[in-house]
Amino acid sequence: MSVHHEITKHSKKQHKLVNTFHQLEAQREAAIDRAVARGQAGESIDVSEVNLVTQKINDLSKFGPVPNRKYVTVEMVQQYIDKIRK
Repeated sequence: MSVHHEITKHSKKQHKLVNTFHQLEAQREAAIDRAVARGQAGESIDVSEVNLVTQKINDLSKFGPVPNRKYVTVEMVQQYIDKIRK
């Protein structure tokens, strides 16, 4: 296989990883929004969905040019809710 084909193959792989990251990032943001909404409604805050997607992002980051994301705690969500209520 020529160098050109190898570079093209690598570029396509990287592009796919970045696209997958963007999809997961959108899922993570939506999960964070749902956790915040539950907290604002006085319901218990559950971050398991957020952290499940976070794990997928962090696993993906091992294979390409995408960043890690921090795991979210209930306390982090509560602090954010307190901040936006002020």
